[in-house]
Amino acid sequence: MIIPHQKLSPNALQALVEEFVTRSGTDYGSAETSLAEKVQQVMRQLEKGEVVIVYDTVLETCNITTALQARADTPPETD
Repeated sequence: MIIPHQKLSPNALQALVEEFVTRSGTDYGSAETSLAEKVQQVMRQLEKGEVVIVYDTVLETCNITTALQARADTPPETD
């Protein structure tokens, strides 16, 4: 389930993005980037719609992924 980032409180969004950018395996290239810069990069990507917040209802976890990947992973809604 895709969660619009605007629906989260500023504090919850900040915490989610900080947790995401500090995960082991998150790659920002060979140059050192500060936490604040990483957070701003992800925030800009959220604003542009390049990445989205995805909530897994089975695992009850949130992740940030590319919008393209999220659409591929999300089954179509049925009426």
